[in-house]
Amino acid sequence: MNDTLRRLAEVLEQRKQAAADSSYVASLHAKGLNKILEKVGEECTETLLAAKDCQQGGDKSELIYETADLWFHTLVMLSHLDLGPDDVLKELERRFDLSGLAEKAARAHK
Repeated sequence: MNDTLRRLAEVLEQRKQAAADSSYVASLHAKGLNKILEKVGEECTETLLAAKDCQQGGDKSELIYETADLWFHTLVMLSHLDLGPDDVLKELERRFDLSGLAEKAARAHK
């Protein structure tokens, strides 16, 4: 795993147990999954809008900034559910040699 992801995952795990008034991440965990999901949805929308702006000649740095926010809040969500970036990376690795079309077709038959 990328060192940045590993370090961030470690910090997120530490903040899970921290007092809600000690950090933003701790406050999200204290507010619960619904608040975390609300933030993921908000960041997803902002990322989509930044991508549309980028396609129309907008600033690419805004898309990068919003994508970082989306990834961050997604990692908070995973942490809240006792998962982490390694779990997602393992799934991506599993799919590496699969055809995307074949993988989707296999899911459709379940």
